[in-house]
Amino acid sequence: MIKKGMRRQIVLHYILVVFLALLLVEVIFLIVIRTYYYDSIYTRISTHISQAEYFYHLTSEDSSFSLQELLRSFALDYTELQVLTLDGDMITSSTGFQPDRTITTSDVPEAVGGGIGRWVGRQPGTNESVMAVSKVLQIHGHDSYVLRYVTSVERVNSDLFNVTLLSAGIVVAVLAVVTAFSFGLANSIIKPLNNITAVSAQLAKGKFNIRIKGDYRYEIGELASTLNYMSQEIVRSNQIKDDFISSISHELRTPLTSIKGWSETLISGGYDPEETKLGMSIISKESDRLIGLVEEILDFSKLHQNEMKLSIGTVDVKELLKEIVLNLWAKAEKRSIRLELEAEDGIYVRGDANRLKQVFLNLTDNAVKFSHEGSSVLLSARRADEKEAEIVVQDSGIGISQEHLNRVKDRFFQVDSLNGGTGLGLAISQQLVELHGGTMEMDSELGKGTRVTVYLQLAEPLPVVEAPDQASLPEAAGHHKHGEGRL
Repeated sequence: MIKKGMRRQIVLHYILVVFLALLLVEVIFLIVIRTYYYDSIYTRISTHISQAEYFYHLTSEDSSFSLQELLRSFALDYTELQVLTLDGDMITSSTGFQPDRTITTSDVPEAVGGGIGRWVGRQPGTNESVMAVSKVLQIHGHDSYVLRYVTSVERVNSDLFNVTLLSAGIVVAVLAVVTAFSFGLANSIIKPLNNITAVSAQLAKGKFNIRIKGDYRYEIGELASTLNYMSQEIVRSNQIKDDFISSISHELRTPLTSIKGWSETLISGGYDPEETKLGMSIISKESDRLIGLVEEILDFSKLHQNEMKLSIGTVDVKELLKEIVLNLWAKAEKRSIRLELEAEDGIYVRGDANRLKQVFLNLTDNAVKFSHEGSSVLLSARRADEKEAEIVVQDSGIGISQEHLNRVKDRFFQVDSLNGGTGLGLAISQQLVELHGGTMEMDSELGKGTRVTVYLQLAEPLPVVEAPDQASLPEAAGHHKHGEGRL
């Protein structure tokens, strides 16, 4: 007995399907054989009746005849010929037996109705299987008698029974072969699944370096490949997580060390005004840096848990990019990097102005961070088509290799860990752009620079209002302390 499981289900279902198919074929085959044999007997008798009737009319010149002459003219070998009245009463028979009874089988009424009647059943008295074929004999244009031929079909039934036994034996043999093959088929499915299940159990216990071995095909092969890929990704994600923990620990320790050191210096009694001012400035700067790190981690957590809320409105892209330039002007100026703005007027998008500013601050800050001194960073905006705006941040800096480009938007991934940061900046930017229904694409070539393109849905412009005069570029830049994105 096969124990319960997929192997049993496969074998039983496979055998059931094949058995039903064979049973259907056998039934149709037996019906066709039986019909063929019975039709052959019926055709033989019908043909004989037609021929005998034709010759009988040719030789019969007057109405005087005898029943014996009629029996001789229409007799057929191995078949009893009965002469009946139109009411079914038997007049005589080729066997000489004349029972005092009326034939009530269906072939007689059919013959009286003008056709050739046919009936198959058991002969009363002998209980023998017979076929009866009846036809009305017309003499001088009048219905006179019913000629009824009765022949045994016992031999035919015996042959059909033998054929049935033979076909049943063939069915049993085929089912035996199918059963053997079904076990092989079931094992070819179950054994790989058992192997995959065992490996999955090891993965569930935290052994992520284990892999499914075996060259499996089709869906099972795809399942094995998927699990192997999953375990590989888990290992990679764990490594990235460990690297992130190490990196963020360093990122947090550095400003905390500065804050603690200057705090202790000031507490110890350093009253020099310049030194005090410098210490407070460093403490403030490092505090802002810590706040930026914490906010970046909180933003990522909100995005990861789908809890990020957007305040959607109409945003003027050119004004947004001007703010980005003002925020990063001072930082770029220190490295002699030019921030260039080429934006068409009248481009408006639907979005959260603060979150979009966060996206482009991060992208532009990365461009400045990884650009060569004396180079330039270009911010441009134009209508890509009637529905989308295309916003580009392009630099001519160190660029990103193709290997890293495919992973640069992964969370915690850092191209160069020496530059600091959490490795969350681009991952957050990507998700924020997607929350706005847009897309972000990156193209880069090592040593030649990087181009980041953001596509956002266009919106109707805001009503025109008179804006206050803007401060000069250097002065405005000095009022912005936060918003430096990190890669």
